[in-house]
Amino acid sequence: MLAAAAVDLFYRQGATATTIREITQACGLTAGALYNHFASKEELLYTVVRDSHLNLDAAVVRELDSAGDPPAKLAAIVRVYVEQHARHRKSSRVANSEYGQLTGERRAEIVEIRRRLRDRVTDVLRAGERSGHFQLPGRDEATIVARAILDMCVHISAWFHEGQPLTTADLQDRYVTLALRMAGST
Repeated sequence: MLAAAAVDLFYRQGATATTIREITQACGLTAGALYNHFASKEELLYTVVRDSHLNLDAAVVRELDSAGDPPAKLAAIVRVYVEQHARHRKSSRVANSEYGQLTGERRAEIVEIRRRLRDRVTDVLRAGERSGHFQLPGRDEATIVARAILDMCVHISAWFHEGQPLTTADLQDRYVTLALRMAGST
C-alpha cells in the first residue's frame, strides 16, 4: 500500500517533490506508520527502484535460459523490456527516472543491476556477431547498440497506453523487429 502510493506520487511529481506526509495521506496512514516499514523516504524510493530492477533482471534471465540462438535471445530480452515498461508504466518510469536520487551504496547497487542488464544484451549481440547472425556497424559496437535498444524500450513507459492504437503484443513485435535491424540481423 505504501509502495503503491509512493509510486503514484513519485510518478506524478518526482521523488524530490513528494513528501512523506503526501505518501501517508494517500494511504490514510500516519507518518509513524511509514516509519514502521521504512526508515526514510529514500529507503522507500530505493525499495521501489530496486524491486523494479530486480524483477526485470529476473524476467530477462528466465527468458534467456529458454531462448535459443542470439536472435531469439535478443528478441526475448526486448519482449521482456517492452512488457515490463508497457504494463508497469508508473513503477518502470519511477525506477528509470528517479534512481539518480539515491545515494551511496543504494545508488551503486542500482547502477550495478542496470550495468548487468546492459551487459546481458551486449553479450547476446557479441555472440550473434561471432555466429554470423548479426553484423554490427563497427568494431565493438555491441555496447552502443545495446544501450540504444534498451533506451528505446525503457522510454515506452513515458508514452504507451494499451490499445491506443497498439497492444503490448503489437509493440513487442515491432520493437523486436527494430532491435534485430539495429543489430544487423542477417
